[in-house]
Amino acid sequence: MTYVADPTRYDSDGSGRPAFRRCGRSGLDLPAISLGLWHNFGDDKPIETQRAVLRRAFDSGVTHFDLANNYGPPYGSAEKNFGTIFAQDFRPYRDELILSTKAGYDMWPGPYGQGGGSRKYLLASLDQSLARMGVDYVDIFYSHRFDPSTPLEETMGALDAAVRSGKALYVGISSYSGERTREAAAILRELGTPLLIHQPSYSMLNRWIEEDLLDALEETGAGCIAFSPLAQGMLTSKYLDGVPEGSRASQGKSLSPDLLTDEALGHVRALNEIARSRGQSLAQMAIAWTLRDPRVTSALIGASSVAQLDDSLGALANLQFSTDELAEIDQHAVDAGINLWAGSAER
Repeated sequence: MTYVADPTRYDSDGSGRPAFRRCGRSGLDLPAISLGLWHNFGDDKPIETQRAVLRRAFDSGVTHFDLANNYGPPYGSAEKNFGTIFAQDFRPYRDELILSTKAGYDMWPGPYGQGGGSRKYLLASLDQSLARMGVDYVDIFYSHRFDPSTPLEETMGALDAAVRSGKALYVGISSYSGERTREAAAILRELGTPLLIHQPSYSMLNRWIEEDLLDALEETGAGCIAFSPLAQGMLTSKYLDGVPEGSRASQGKSLSPDLLTDEALGHVRALNEIARSRGQSLAQMAIAWTLRDPRVTSALIGASSVAQLDDSLGALANLQFSTDELAEIDQHAVDAGINLWAGSAER
């Protein structure tokens, strides 16, 4: 059936529709919750489930869909599947959408497709991404990781070239340290293409950006979109009583069962009790917590079903925290060793 978007998708009716936040000192607004296609949009998931999630997200006011070249499985399939759905459902709404993609990790065979920050790899990857999605441009193109083997001037120069070619409107970086972020922003500023946004991992169990990165973003005027706010699923009710079959931990994806120690789960259970006292699910409180700092523009969530998406969007119904609540959360919001991207940010 022909898709017609919900005409009330931007109404401020208290139903949990994402409020929009300004991205740093740019002119761009992003929804407080954005939808990431890291998991659940590869060829291992039914296309109709993917379509249902994307439709519900847009109908709920989520205008930002985030991808990367190697999302799948297999690599490229998330962009290809999104492109199919975009052509059938969302092309009339292109000017209402923020589409982003990234390049930085291995993608295709041979020396030019193994990831990194070279001009050759980044711009070739962008062309491939545009072809898979069936769009003329993306709104945001990211350097997915810092590459110590390539001069930062070359990597940032490639991002600048993407904008000047009309293939991207804005540029971003992901998993860069505060120091490298300052360096990247300075290079881009000199080139005339400001750094729009940084995409770091951030959650109650992974608070590394509070040390220096948020200060760097405030100084440089860049926004922040936090990915994995649910700590790869640890900050949900899923693991309160062990490792269920079919979960990320059981499949060895982005959450190792070794991280689900008694100590870590004790903290998660305590956080769950705090969430219950707030009238929220643990996932809802975890998302709301990442948005408590005004320097965080958006929380990037994943969703394997419409029900999961709806639950996550419900976080917007209560974004306020009392001083006592934050103090209690701090006792249990401790590092759990889940930052898989720490290596990039430490260089």
